[in-house]
Amino acid sequence: MTTAKAQRKWRDKNRFVKTQLNVMARRLVHDYLDEIADSFGLRGKGEAVTFACFVTKALMQRAEFDSAAAQILETFETTYRQDRDVYSS
Repeated sequence: MTTAKAQRKWRDKNRFVKTQLNVMARRLVHDYLDEIADSFGLRGKGEAVTFACFVTKALMQRAEFDSAAAQILETFETTYRQDRDVYSS
């Protein structure tokens, strides 16, 4: 747990370039983020989230002109929704 002083310092330093994102997620998601961070030499789960967004956006852009990428993206979306529905009950 960080101190209030450390949090204030971080917020002051990053006021215009970052926003805090607190998300409740299953333990498995936290494990995935740790794995992504380790695999790509990232600085932790926060950067792993940023990297995942970057990769997703790149795949979305690629899918606009590459049918194979579009199919991969569609498969990921379908599988994610099925997985989400299984764990939501």
